[in-house]
Amino acid sequence: MNLEIREVGKRYKGNVWGIKDFSLDLGPGILGLIGPNGAGKSTLMRILATVTKATTGRVKWDGIDIARSPNRVRKVLGYLPQDFGIYPNLNAVEFLRYLASARGISGRSARERIDQLLELVNMVDARKRPLGALSGGMKQRVGIAQALLNDPKLLIVDEPTAGLDPEERVRFRNLLAELSGDRIVILSSHIVSDVEAAATSIAVIKEGSLQVHAAPEDLLRTVEGKTWEMTIASSELADAKQRFVLSGTVRTRDGVRIRIVADESPGKSAAPLTPTMEDAYLYMLAGKRTEAV
Repeated sequence: MNLEIREVGKRYKGNVWGIKDFSLDLGPGILGLIGPNGAGKSTLMRILATVTKATTGRVKWDGIDIARSPNRVRKVLGYLPQDFGIYPNLNAVEFLRYLASARGISGRSARERIDQLLELVNMVDARKRPLGALSGGMKQRVGIAQALLNDPKLLIVDEPTAGLDPEERVRFRNLLAELSGDRIVILSSHIVSDVEAAATSIAVIKEGSLQVHAAPEDLLRTVEGKTWEMTIASSELADAKQRFVLSGTVRTRDGVRIRIVADESPGKSAAPLTPTMEDAYLYMLAGKRTEAV
């Protein structure tokens, strides 16, 4: 099982590139895709899901070009887009039965699969409520269920934990971990902690280009000895934001306690900290900024 992405680019009107020269090889496991808004994450996922075609490059699923033979990957694909559409007058069971039928799953197999998935996403009690009356988080759970209907070998989920409460986010991360053994899962999220908890590898995208693809522990090593904490006056905060990569701020009675990612100690009062994935992520996006106070 292999997904091969080679020099893929997507050009929009006005010669604007959503992604450009993007290359990656993936096998079974969870790829965490992170990057700022507009970095190209959703564009890439739409190409992989055969919703749109790349302008340049190619994508192959087990050696088959998905642009030439899209049905080969669609048969094994589960996809949850960021803007997931529903039929508001249908309930969860009706909606999932409709989608199951469209994917060639019918009768007893469909009923059993839907029952399993509603249990899996904690939607059994709300299974007969109209989708239009559900909260955003509950709709998202139905979206997760529909992506899993055909027990996909390639699962693509774009911002899947948006709208979920902390307990449901943990539940979903655990679900992804259980699913990842014999399939390729691509998880895009702006919540770095969700990616860190679930992913077996992480790809950072910036301005449509792949910055790095590595195991989480390897990314953490890039900021080992480069994370610091110090307290400054509130009046100095704006200047600190200009001079440093800040990954956190906390107001205290003594001033503002700031978390800094820098190659060298930012000041005499700075104390070293154990780095987090968010520290590594911000460091990669911002580059090296090492001014001292």
